[in-house]
Amino acid sequence: MKLNFPENFWWGAATSGPQSEGRFKKAHANVFDYWYNIEPEKFHHQVGPDTASNFYNNYQEDIRLMKEIGLNSVRTSIQWTRLIDDFEAGTVNAEAAAFYNRVIDEFIKNGIRPVMNLHHFDLPIELYQQYGGWESKHVGELFVKFAEKCFELFSDRVVDWFTFNEPMVIVEGEYLHQFHYPNLVDGPKAVQVAYNLQLASAKVVRKFRQTNRTPKGKIGIILNLTPPYPASNSAEDLAASEYADMWLNQFFMMASTKGHFPEKLMNIFREDGVMFDASAEEYTIIKENLVDYLGLNYYHPHRVKAPEISPKSLTIDWMPDNYYDEYEMPGRRMNVDKGWEIYPKAVYDIAMDVKNNYGNIEWFVSENGMGVSREERYLNASGMIEDNYRIQFIQEHLYWLHRAIDEGANCFGYHLWTPIDCWSWGNAYRNRYGFISNDIHTQTRTIKKSGHWFAEVSKQNGVEIGKELLQQIDPKK
Repeated sequence: MKLNFPENFWWGAATSGPQSEGRFKKAHANVFDYWYNIEPEKFHHQVGPDTASNFYNNYQEDIRLMKEIGLNSVRTSIQWTRLIDDFEAGTVNAEAAAFYNRVIDEFIKNGIRPVMNLHHFDLPIELYQQYGGWESKHVGELFVKFAEKCFELFSDRVVDWFTFNEPMVIVEGEYLHQFHYPNLVDGPKAVQVAYNLQLASAKVVRKFRQTNRTPKGKIGIILNLTPPYPASNSAEDLAASEYADMWLNQFFMMASTKGHFPEKLMNIFREDGVMFDASAEEYTIIKENLVDYLGLNYYHPHRVKAPEISPKSLTIDWMPDNYYDEYEMPGRRMNVDKGWEIYPKAVYDIAMDVKNNYGNIEWFVSENGMGVSREERYLNASGMIEDNYRIQFIQEHLYWLHRAIDEGANCFGYHLWTPIDCWSWGNAYRNRYGFISNDIHTQTRTIKKSGHWFAEVSKQNGVEIGKELLQQIDPKK
């Protein structure tokens, strides 16, 4: 069965500056650079971001390989800590600007559309130490200065821009679940930080429309939009699912596309005494500066149930996830290496949610992927990793994405995480996600079986799915 995709569909992959470039010639440290400096034992095998996948020195060869595997678009990010010398003044580091110009030109020369994100979890450590990072609205103003310089320098060639990657992960990692520095557990601060991130995003959208250098330019935000499936149809589980959806998905989604936050969630914040500090002027900025389109990341579903203890009776500190518990569905299919459930149909459910509840705004799958450890287990005699599991994973997700497009979803692309195995925060290189393997000791790249396969998918603008796999994916077919 051949599934054909719309004309000019984006077949690509995503990475980020801090996960690919390395710290070469970078004047400032971000929160992960700093965390590695002070606690290297927190990182898998004590591998930090100093070299990453050496994109800073190897970008020409890397981009050539990306072209070879059929990528027509690639998302990466511009590092605030590399581009800007003085954060308050917004002054540009000339060597960094020259590097990003070379990278952008190299992408274009190879027929690859450069898609630029402005923030991928890499807050400058100085701005956390001086102001409390995203707890401060002043840091949001400094972020706008950085974004303005990016638009001035690069928007003559880069037409696709995104403000933040997964702002909810910034909130969760830094302020709730302790997997991003500063590893705090503070529910009220988390709510304020979420608001400050949305405000900063809207201000960057406004600045883009003032300074963008090409009429083709668009700007959006990248969200990890995941449906929270209830454990049952009981009123309690449905209420837990509704709350989880408002907090995890609707908070940023509504504000970015409709200009307001979910009112029911705001009422809960007010009742619980954790409503964020905001002004009428700020609400107007959010209302008037909506995104042009979206990137939506999807890896695994949320499954939730009513909390064991009513949040109103808890004596512990307030947390936004007191209103639901995670639920491990019996018989779920798992990626045992990462510990994530594999549920491709969620892509269809996300697409229908966007179509039915958010004006069918344009969007693309900005990340999807499968992290697998010790991929050398799958080396064949010629030295290629035969990652058939990744090919099947992509096929299954593309099936449900194609079905959604057939039913009117306004999706224009699919990006895998990631083109080349990259450094992955605290996990370092424990799990690999790329189309292209990277020996971190020699920095030798080798295209995996999935990379050769994806080149054909891109060339054909479609994917073949055999009858046996089709029956597994969608038994009703």
